[in-house]
Amino acid sequence: MGAAMRRIQAGNALTAFGIGFTVPFLYIYVAQVRGLGSMAATSAFVAFALGALVALPFTGRVIDRRGPVPVVMGAAVAASVGALSLGLSTGIVPILLSALALGAGQAVMQPALATMIVWCSTPSTRTRAFAMQFFMQNLGLGIGGLVGGQIVDESRPGSFTLLFGIEAVMFLVLAAVIATVRMPQVAGLKDAMPKKDGAQAGGGWKRLLQHKAMVQLCVLGFVLFFACYGQFESGLAAFGTEAAGITPSTLGFALAANTGAIVVAQFVVLRLVEKRRRTRVIALVGLIWTAAWVIAGFSGLGHGSAVMAAGAFVTTYALFGIGEAMLSPTLAPLVADLAPEGSVGQYNSAFALVKQMALALGPLGVPLGAGIPMLYIGVFVAVSLGIAWLALRLGRQLSPVQDNPSLSRVVAQGGPAVGAAPATVVASEPAHV
Repeated sequence: MGAAMRRIQAGNALTAFGIGFTVPFLYIYVAQVRGLGSMAATSAFVAFALGALVALPFTGRVIDRRGPVPVVMGAAVAASVGALSLGLSTGIVPILLSALALGAGQAVMQPALATMIVWCSTPSTRTRAFAMQFFMQNLGLGIGGLVGGQIVDESRPGSFTLLFGIEAVMFLVLAAVIATVRMPQVAGLKDAMPKKDGAQAGGGWKRLLQHKAMVQLCVLGFVLFFACYGQFESGLAAFGTEAAGITPSTLGFALAANTGAIVVAQFVVLRLVEKRRRTRVIALVGLIWTAAWVIAGFSGLGHGSAVMAAGAFVTTYALFGIGEAMLSPTLAPLVADLAPEGSVGQYNSAFALVKQMALALGPLGVPLGAGIPMLYIGVFVAVSLGIAWLALRLGRQLSPVQDNPSLSRVVAQGGPAVGAAPATVVASEPAHV
């Protein structure tokens, strides 16, 4: 790992640590500490998501035209202002404006940092680089949540101001770290680095929407994010508390199990997946999540003890974590490998936008999870099986090297150039199939 990559990963981890300080406590802060009620807290989450949805459609073009470094720095400053003002706000309007700025800043950072990782890696090292990013993010979020939980006190609003202040400082630290990064300028990055006319080379949204493989990947990504992240703190939590009788403390253990599974399994899983076809890895994730939803359904049947129900629910979250660990070295590198020259930022931003849309729609599962729990489980069992089908279907749109980058190392070492030529063509021109 080069110096630039180390700094990117360190800044990413510190930012995740700061976010972990506040995310678990935002609802309590707005609804109870500031006394604004549940509707105001819900509105803050909506504003947070709205900021991301408004900013992301324009982010990719700026990244490809100006480069990711100034975008990360600008987004970090905006997020820092949003976090600090959120900690100082007492009324609904300032809180909503602060959440809007914080959401936009955090969302813009994601594709910009992903583009930096692409620029600082090669196809053979990219899988491991994105796995490391996901590992550091979850480690930072987990530690931040644990430390923040020890500081926060509902009877002292100042303790929440401190939390948001620490988060604001972490964003500024990220900006300072990224300012010291010197991006490599080598021939091997010609497919990732933007040209002077990068905006024209990328062709914008029209070109992306004509790229059949990328459109299929976005559809797959939406279903993945909606079925997993979109349900964690909404529909699945409602199902657990209403149908399975899960206590809030058990829900906390389940979330910890999810993070723990990712941290423990990430690099074990990496060795298993980095030489295999990406679409088959994603299809396997769909099957693992199918099992997770079936186990969640068992927890809500009421045939066992409360301990068995709790154990099944915690297992569900742990299985989701294993699936996430398999996706982290798979999805983001695939987006980068599909991007034409000069359009890496556009493609990363589009995929980040898909994720935000899935998260925004995730709470639609709450009424079903709380009111018709077994139908809720059945729907997401079907959705998870659909993930496997969509992944295998996507595999037919990819070249062998795009689906399995380890084949490029075989070619480099003098092996048979299976799929090498098609990979180069697809990387520079959208596939019109």
